[in-house]
Amino acid sequence: MDKKNLLLFICTVLSFFTVFAVNAVTIVIPSIATEFHMSNIVQNWVTIIFLLVVAVLSVPAGQISAKYGLKKVTIISVVLFIIISIANVLVTSQEQFLACRLILGIALSFINVTSMAMIVNAFPPEERGKALGINITGVYVGLSLSPVIGGILNYNLGWRSVVLFGVPFLFVILALLLTRIDDEWSSFENLPLDLKGSFAYGIGMVLFMYGFTILNTQLGVILTVLGVMILLIFAWIELKQKYPVFDIRFFKNHKFLSANFASLCAYLATYAVTTILNYHLQYIKGFDSQTAGMILLVAPLCQVVLAPIAGRLSDRFVPQILAAIGMALGTLSLFLFSFLDSATSIEFLFVAMILYGIGFGLFSPPNTNVIMGSVPPKDTSVASAAVATMRTVGQAMSMGILTLVFAFVMGDVPIIQQYYPLLIQSCQITCIICVVLCIASVFASFVGIKSDS
Repeated sequence: MDKKNLLLFICTVLSFFTVFAVNAVTIVIPSIATEFHMSNIVQNWVTIIFLLVVAVLSVPAGQISAKYGLKKVTIISVVLFIIISIANVLVTSQEQFLACRLILGIALSFINVTSMAMIVNAFPPEERGKALGINITGVYVGLSLSPVIGGILNYNLGWRSVVLFGVPFLFVILALLLTRIDDEWSSFENLPLDLKGSFAYGIGMVLFMYGFTILNTQLGVILTVLGVMILLIFAWIELKQKYPVFDIRFFKNHKFLSANFASLCAYLATYAVTTILNYHLQYIKGFDSQTAGMILLVAPLCQVVLAPIAGRLSDRFVPQILAAIGMALGTLSLFLFSFLDSATSIEFLFVAMILYGIGFGLFSPPNTNVIMGSVPPKDTSVASAAVATMRTVGQAMSMGILTLVFAFVMGDVPIIQQYYPLLIQSCQITCIICVVLCIASVFASFVGIKSDS
């Protein structure tokens, strides 16, 4: 295997485990919640706190990794990932568990950025879509196998085995990076870090994201508004910086803007679906984690099959059209999910999950190709940071929407049988909101077709 393809293999494996770290734990949240006596709101925060950290750090991670070297930053991040995964199994309280998730988010925020940026730097433009499609296949394989592996491990060995599952594989990846990859990519090595911009972005994003999850309270409204104001100050700071942590001027590029907006809406609309389906299967239908994990395999398996095909097609055809078709199918699937209740047949669920998997599998590689191909080669780490930021902000806010609906409809309560009707109602309302967001993603993709730059 030549170095270019070896690097693609490494980055694809890393993509798998970044997804596994989130989604495998999602499937075992009911078990973790039982051990640490978590309420419905705290259960959602197991996922949200991880995504919030990744969302906050993805933007500065782009500049930091480009300054100090993509490979070097990846190695450090993998080492941190391994250490925290081991520490995570030793926790004795929900606070300690959430703290480990927070630190794990720091490691994976850098891995998300560096792995995609290394691929873009290593492959020529005519092969980039194919390479990104293969890399995103790693994401979808992670989405496919994480509920299955997580469910089986949890059922037989407990949730701690799920947390430790990736550690041996990451030792292998670490050895390959240290011994087989000689190249280093540093495009900002002589430029100063934008500490002022990074700080403003981090504070603004934390206030906005946390405030959004408690928007049903007066404090939530205040924090959300304050967060938006600080993010606007961040944009003003970046326009004045000679070497900004994130160049706001990229959004003058209509293709870059529309594809990022489409990505944000897509993840806003779709990410909470896995949690909704997991709660439906384990709480409403009464399946164990192993069975629920097997059922949840359906949608991401479709994504695994379609991602490399969609990546290759995006090199030959207008990628925005492929993305728009994908999200149109996603819209239909979410509309079907909005009818889930205790009487829903498993056949109905399978049909909706297949549509969901096909739709998102067709959307993501072409849309990513548009974003990464709309900036100069020297700015690929910034574009990669944008991709990671749109994804994680969308994912965190998607869970925020679900948590917000829980707060309004259910209150802060344990998920037990007497609250199941309210759980069903909360999930149905969330799916309807997500249908609207899916439609916005379709329109954003069509807008990008008409843009020359």
